[in-house]
Amino acid sequence: MSSLTIAIASGKGGTGKTTLATTLAQVLSDKRAVSLLDCDVEEPNAHIFLKPVIERRETVEVPVPQVDEQLCNGCGQCDEICQFNAIVTVSGTAMVFEQLCHSCGGCVRVCPQQAISERQKNIGQIEYGHSAAIQVVTGTLTIGEAMAPPLIRAVKDNAAAADITIVDCPPGTSCPMITAVHGCDFAVLVTEPTPFGLHDLRLAVDTLRQLEIPFGVVINRADSGDERVCAYCRTEKIPLLAQIPHSRAVAAAYSRGDSILDAMPQLRDTLGALPEEITRLTRSSQ
Repeated sequence: MSSLTIAIASGKGGTGKTTLATTLAQVLSDKRAVSLLDCDVEEPNAHIFLKPVIERRETVEVPVPQVDEQLCNGCGQCDEICQFNAIVTVSGTAMVFEQLCHSCGGCVRVCPQQAISERQKNIGQIEYGHSAAIQVVTGTLTIGEAMAPPLIRAVKDNAAAADITIVDCPPGTSCPMITAVHGCDFAVLVTEPTPFGLHDLRLAVDTLRQLEIPFGVVINRADSGDERVCAYCRTEKIPLLAQIPHSRAVAAAYSRGDSILDAMPQLRDTLGALPEEITRLTRSSQ
């Protein structure tokens, strides 16, 4: 089987996305080279379960504009080109709002006075480590920073080569999730059998269909709710990859940061079969 990149995503938080991602990595690493990328950079927690040995850390920086007020004549061309209101002309000079900046560099290029230059801004760090045979790359956004996508891209760009790469995505369907799933071969949507779970699953399904990324669904705590998620998957012809039953033992293991394989060893066979099924679904969608 050729290399495979699997995104583990969810429409809402708290469905068990990271639990599935880390457990899947543990199961697959028995026979394959596995890399796990924790791209939930605003609150990464895969390390709680994998406990990786950190080998190195590096900071991630992005360029942001800075204005020389002595050169700026307030022409407003930078203001016009910025689509994110990150630089505006006030009282005859340009003012920068770094939290809104997408680091496109457009303002620097259009300034006729050459009054705008760029400086590097630290937005977070990446940790590289290993947990047994699993290579673990974790992104952590600096507290107070609003732009997660540049750090997510940096995590993905620095992934080690592996047979299977598992991307633990941010919850939701906004820019961070889209950045994390972009370029992946397949997405696994983790949901729960509740009205909120179904509502947000629909949003995630719509997002992945627009991105044209093949996907399937895993229902966590499958016996704790109703059948509406299953009915939705049947109606929409969405592959139901697995159903993980509710278990007090799993909840206890989770609360301790332990592997849920100890509490539910039968998951090893269920999750171990996923790559072949995902490969088949990916090929059939092409």
